[in-house]
Amino acid sequence: MTKAPQMGLLEWSLLLFLSILWGGSFFFSKVALAELPPFTVVLGRVAIAALALYFYLRATGRGIPGDGKVWLAFFGMGLLNNIVPFSLIFWGQTAIASGLASILNATTPIFSILVAHRLTADEKMTPQKIAGVLLGLLGVVILMGGGAFAGNGPPLWALLACLGAALSYGFAGTFGRRFRRMGVAPAVSAFGQTSASTMMMLPIVVLVDTPWRLATPHLVTIGALLALALISTALAYIIFFHILSVGGATNSSLVTLLIPVSAILLGSLVLGERLSPSHFLGMALIALGLLSIDGRIIAMLRRAKAT
Repeated sequence: MTKAPQMGLLEWSLLLFLSILWGGSFFFSKVALAELPPFTVVLGRVAIAALALYFYLRATGRGIPGDGKVWLAFFGMGLLNNIVPFSLIFWGQTAIASGLASILNATTPIFSILVAHRLTADEKMTPQKIAGVLLGLLGVVILMGGGAFAGNGPPLWALLACLGAALSYGFAGTFGRRFRRMGVAPAVSAFGQTSASTMMMLPIVVLVDTPWRLATPHLVTIGALLALALISTALAYIIFFHILSVGGATNSSLVTLLIPVSAILLGSLVLGERLSPSHFLGMALIALGLLSIDGRIIAMLRRAKAT
């Protein structure tokens, strides 16, 4: 019987750190989208990240693969994990708040469980996983409260765009497991994915956005795009591919449940925002959901009860 992927303390710690990096992406992208069209923001994000990762690989002495099969996988991962979801989320964020976009993004583990169940032998759907994800989603909704839904009601197309991005992430998690079998290091996978994404996005931006006609963006916009590329993409994907190689598609997707938690805690620690009882309840439900999906504490309690 194939052993299901499991995460250790290092991977869970990295997952929490990754949620902070990706939590910032919703803010950075919202700032950039005020002056730049969605496709241009996607291209800037992946192109700057690819360049930074190239210099990182050179500085650390890592080689760049020349195998055509590996690069074909990079293009597939770039499509599923960058081009489609980034474009859909940025498009959706032109009409909905970042908080609501992060809630919709938190449905990624549901799609990951469904996709992994169908396409893998070691990440099958279990009642424990489903219960954990549902607890986590409930915690996210309680944590964010009604603020994310403020206004006259978000347009349906924007909601579907963000859900489509979550579905694409679900497929990307399962697809990306192949890089460990190919012997591709996490940093190399991150570089290959963002490089392939850059090559795919460039003709789209030239044809659709005609960037030479855009007004010169302000320094705040440029700063947000750099942060989005360097912090929330280049660094984040090195961590993501490590977690994916060890923990599998479902576990790596759990970061989307932690992103709202990171945003709330950062607001409390950095901005002095007060935490309400609903915040603590939401975080407790998310923690219970993660413990249920991880399964080891529940298994220990069952063994203790049996003895």
